[in-house]
Amino acid sequence: MDRTRLDSRLPLIQDADLENRVVLVRVDHNVVKKGEIKDPFRIDATFPTLYRIAEQGGRPILMTHVGRPRDKKTGKITEDGRSSVLPIVQYLERKLDVQFTVPMLEAEGDLGIQDIGPSMDGDLSRLRERRIPGIYLPNTRCFQGEEGKGVPRERFASRLGGLADVYVNDAFGSWQAHASTFDVTRRLPSFAGLLMQRELLNLERVLEPRRPFLAVVAGAKYDTKIGPLRRIHERVDHLILGGIIYNAYLCARYGIRVQGVREEDVRAADELVAMDRESKKIVELPLLEESDLPDSRKEGRHRTRRIRDFSRGRQYGFFLDAAPESFDDPGVGRFIDSARTVFVNAVMGFVPHFTAGTERLNREIAKNRDALKLFGGGDTLQELKRLNPGIYMSALDDPSCYFFTGGGTVLKAIEEGSPYGLEPVHALIENGGRPPGSVPGGPL
Repeated sequence: MDRTRLDSRLPLIQDADLENRVVLVRVDHNVVKKGEIKDPFRIDATFPTLYRIAEQGGRPILMTHVGRPRDKKTGKITEDGRSSVLPIVQYLERKLDVQFTVPMLEAEGDLGIQDIGPSMDGDLSRLRERRIPGIYLPNTRCFQGEEGKGVPRERFASRLGGLADVYVNDAFGSWQAHASTFDVTRRLPSFAGLLMQRELLNLERVLEPRRPFLAVVAGAKYDTKIGPLRRIHERVDHLILGGIIYNAYLCARYGIRVQGVREEDVRAADELVAMDRESKKIVELPLLEESDLPDSRKEGRHRTRRIRDFSRGRQYGFFLDAAPESFDDPGVGRFIDSARTVFVNAVMGFVPHFTAGTERLNREIAKNRDALKLFGGGDTLQELKRLNPGIYMSALDDPSCYFFTGGGTVLKAIEEGSPYGLEPVHALIENGGRPPGSVPGGPL
């Protein structure tokens, strides 16, 4: 890894003294859905950091978030087993042949886990004495202080700081400033893990691309992509849209109505239409799959629509995929073939019933042998692996391809204009490898 291309202020795990130290590692192992691991890629991507800690004599405590057990409106935290870390721990034990202890910390009703408390003292003593090889904390989002405010958050961050000697952030996909990604850096010597470093280096290839630069972006909600879309549109040479984002754009562009698209999304898309009026960067996919049903594919209830046949004011059904024939259009094919950097954060259709557009898109991008291809997002990678397994496997060993572990983080970095503006990364830089007030060479 060429560390000279990283910001020199970023403290790196390579420079941390880990021997006989307890190392608190924030990872992004958020790969469990309904109690099962759908794709272990994000777990496997953290192995180099875990190996580094073991080789240097460190004693790891791992932590990750899983799912969304906290209701954003009420603040209530519900753990029904579907957001447990146990499937992750079992996978790690099979792959690494190492046993991890998961502390039994009880939640207090719908308030979540209130505190780490003294119940972990025994496990921590055994870890320091090397009687157990590692600890994996419960889902960080099951702790009231992880996403909370005030005293619960301060208490949780303080407890995390009291567990270890060193903190390592290897959770590129977790860009939000939560207690386990942000606050804890004020309490421990803190460093960027090897995965974090690799992701930051490849982010520069998105922010300073070889041109022509083509981005393919899709999403189920337009309002969450407004900021990133503005910046992406400014930076790219060409832009392909999919999902609700494309539906909202088409409504704003052609004055049509599409089932399932909110009026506020259409109003937000007006700005993108205005931005593109002169630059004409958006590559319109000319054929769409329209369906009468939003969650199933039944014979006679779906059809292909042409954009050129749109009539202003007309109501259409659900546009649930880009028709694969869209990629036969010479204009669309030309922009994909000529690109020298391609960033993909997109599933074009509504899975699992509408996948032909995504499958064809992946094949067309793979045909471009001259481009640097960067894929981001859990759904993007999961569908690439499922729909185009051969392309997925060959890309793993292809230096012209890179898989980010967090598509949302890439979009946020594009919006910020720098990977070092991400709050957890900036917190590492501010800390400089040691907590505020500490003396270099002094006790930790």
